[in-house]
Amino acid sequence: MAIRIHIPTPMRQHADGQSTVEVNASTVQGVLAELGAKYPALSQRIFDNGQVRRFVNLYLNDEDIRYLDNLATPVKDGDELAIIPAVAGG
Repeated sequence: MAIRIHIPTPMRQHADGQSTVEVNASTVQGVLAELGAKYPALSQRIFDNGQVRRFVNLYLNDEDIRYLDNLATPVKDGDELAIIPAVAGG
């Protein structure tokens, strides 16, 4: 099942400049594992010690995965996962 991942502009340099990548998986964890297999440097920007970094938000079809089943959230053909880095400033 093809899942489309939206890569944010600051992370595209680690994904060969791609704005979207399609992978096949059955959970958000699987989607990110497939993405990391294709682009290991991108995976390093998303994960820290096996956990999604605090400043990285993941939205499956516009729903924050933290309010679903987090990384265990099932995905289906045609779903879209957006990687959204948090923005902070002062």
